[in-house]
Amino acid sequence: MDMTKTVPLDRSATVLVAGSTGLVGSVVIRHLHEQGFTSVVGAHTADVDLTDPAATTEYFDSIRPAVVVDAAARVGGIDANNSEPVEFLNDNLRIQTNLFTAAHAVGVDRLLFLGSSCIYPKYSPQPIPESALLTGPLEETNDAYAIAKIAGVIAVRSYRRQYGRRWISAMPTNVYGPGDSFHPTRSHVLPALIRRFHEAVESGAEEVVVWGTGTPRREFIHVDDLAAACLHLLDHYDDPEPVNVGCGTDVSIAQLASLVADAVGFTGRITWDVSKPDGTPRKLLDTSRLAGIGWKPAIDLVDGLRDTARWYADSVGAS
Repeated sequence: MDMTKTVPLDRSATVLVAGSTGLVGSVVIRHLHEQGFTSVVGAHTADVDLTDPAATTEYFDSIRPAVVVDAAARVGGIDANNSEPVEFLNDNLRIQTNLFTAAHAVGVDRLLFLGSSCIYPKYSPQPIPESALLTGPLEETNDAYAIAKIAGVIAVRSYRRQYGRRWISAMPTNVYGPGDSFHPTRSHVLPALIRRFHEAVESGAEEVVVWGTGTPRREFIHVDDLAAACLHLLDHYDDPEPVNVGCGTDVSIAQLASLVADAVGFTGRITWDVSKPDGTPRKLLDTSRLAGIGWKPAIDLVDGLRDTARWYADSVGAS
């Protein structure tokens, strides 16, 4: 990787953040403003349907951004991915293809594509290096989503190789934080647990049932850390290979459930529904490439969990 090619972004350049009302996109926009960017545009479904190629092209032509952060995606937890693979595959492929095509057409030279750690094989070496991509079978419960994200990584490489675009890909681990989706059936594991334990406290329940065996291990990164990493990569990374974004440590789902229980004040029993799927046994990212360009996370999981649980309690109370 030739780091002499990286030049910090012009803070007056127009930056388009796709997926601006989502957890990651909204925080990326805040960080851009905090870092002095003066022309930041957020795109969400009310502005443009990124699954529509003509609408996407027209929108990009009207904005003509110099930099794009692609945080737009159809996302969901293990149940949603497992029950709606066609939608997760098709919608994400359409979003990426249309966005990349439109970005190239208006001359976007700097683009950051946000993928997912689910692109790596189910039984990858731990921690997972970027070189593990395409070396084995995927986790079956979210393979359609993973294939779409892998296609995005390959597309970024292809635009670099064929057109010389300085586009890059980042693969974050499990992201959480205030503003996350706490949907009862479609959310990811951490916000789903926060909701479940919070409701147990509110109702006075003595037991919370959690899916699976509790043995799988997962890594979590606070959304503020991920947003900071994205901006650091745009300023300091220029390479066709994806770069992992994580914190370098993981916990078992059983440990996570206990941490969430503590964060929301639940003191009852935690039991496990072993009829439900566990997913990948372990997913810890090798973040040495990101550390090598001078970035590391700042928010501890316990502190981040308390912050997120407090935000959720406040938002429920205000609704």
